[in-house]
Amino acid sequence: MSAALSLDDWRGQAATLNYRNQCFIDGKFAPAASGRTFDCISPVDGKVLTQVASGDVEDVDRAVASGRKAFESGVWAKMAPRDRKKVMLAFADAIRAHGTELALLETLDMGKPIADSSSIDVPATAGCIQYYAEAIDKVYDEVAPTASNVVAMILREPLGVVGAVVPWNFPMIMAAWKLGPALATGNSVVLKPAEQSSLTALRLAELAVEAGLPEGVLNVVPGLGEEAGQAIGRHMDVDALTFTGSTEVGKFFLKYSGESNMKRVALECGGKTPHIVLPDAHDLDIAAKNAAFGIFFNQGEVCNAGSRLLVHETIKDAFLEKVMDWGRKMAPGNPLDPKTTMGAIVDEQQMERVLGYIEKGKEGGANLRMGGVRARSDSGGFYVEPTIFDNVANDMTIAREEIFGPVLATLTFKDEEEAMKIANDTIYGLAAAVWTSDVNKAMKAARALRAGSVWINCFDGGDITTPFGGFKQSGFGRDKSMHAMDKFTDLKTVWIELH
Repeated sequence: MSAALSLDDWRGQAATLNYRNQCFIDGKFAPAASGRTFDCISPVDGKVLTQVASGDVEDVDRAVASGRKAFESGVWAKMAPRDRKKVMLAFADAIRAHGTELALLETLDMGKPIADSSSIDVPATAGCIQYYAEAIDKVYDEVAPTASNVVAMILREPLGVVGAVVPWNFPMIMAAWKLGPALATGNSVVLKPAEQSSLTALRLAELAVEAGLPEGVLNVVPGLGEEAGQAIGRHMDVDALTFTGSTEVGKFFLKYSGESNMKRVALECGGKTPHIVLPDAHDLDIAAKNAAFGIFFNQGEVCNAGSRLLVHETIKDAFLEKVMDWGRKMAPGNPLDPKTTMGAIVDEQQMERVLGYIEKGKEGGANLRMGGVRARSDSGGFYVEPTIFDNVANDMTIAREEIFGPVLATLTFKDEEEAMKIANDTIYGLAAAVWTSDVNKAMKAARALRAGSVWINCFDGGDITTPFGGFKQSGFGRDKSMHAMDKFTDLKTVWIELH
């Protein structure tokens, strides 16, 4: 799609972009009812890309009404499964056809390297939509085992209008994780992208309608979380809410549900992933590369980032040197340069938050081994160097709280029992990783770790076929896989007595 494009090529493409910046309701773009907008600032250089409509309660009301009308009409919910499948496959094809544009929008809007936007985010987004399209006519209802004079059918039905609130770190992929199963099961969706990264969501909605999705089935309301997001969470005609973001905001959505119509809520929230390296790991070089990737990929703005590195005390010093070697290779660069492996922090506020945690780490007594400062400040953008702390205790702030930036906290342990204790000593339970050549240790660790995903001798493994979500305050409900369809449907029993 874009492998041959150079930095100058991407810059040239950027100059031709047409930004969709209004609400997308009932198949059409329209300004916010209030007329208000907010600046969409690129973290690449700190410059304003466009002004985006700042939707609020009135816009959410219009979007929900549009979604409800489409749902009740049956134009999508009652469409034959094979026909819904055709539309969603066409949607996936449209994403691929506009991949260069979408990748560029993603990079300019939230700062990730163009190499990642084009080779990871766009293919994963299209692949997700395609996966759920192909699943539409593969999901069967059930007939219960009853007496011969009874037929009991168990039907799986769409919920109605789904509110989806997604984060700014993977705007397209997270939107697809919600849209794919919600649309495949026949629901209407009101999507609220993060205010830091609204551009691809708006373009995706337009592409969906062009691919044949009926008007009103997918609506997008950009805006501030405390306005548009809260309005969706509190809306009396939204049947379900799916959210990916911080634990703090996830708790608000639980509150909004209880204070409104008891809409069901699915949450994928924060993480503080332990990356555990045992001394018998089969290849410490590969483990070190994965440890660096696990925290510095996407600038550390990853829910399951391996932000706590737990290394056995006998190998810690040598292993950490290997990790730092990889970290030095991942220094921030221009996100539009295809050679860049680490881009910009999403905005100035988040950059200052990350730098604030680094100061807390130093004040708390941790040893700063590398990084810890702002980078490329002359660009006008928001960059932080790969940062590694040593001599971290698990009760320090940088080991307890989700930083969401390229900051690694290194801890040591004496044996596997202590490693499991430290790893589980957190409010989060999104993911964990273990490196060992002993299958017995690996399986015992996988059972002991309280996390939704446990990776053995790898990091961030999985694909669209495997569920993703957390334990504890990392949330509940699962994205990806066929299991994701469960939260967008309800079971209806139809009991027929034969006479």
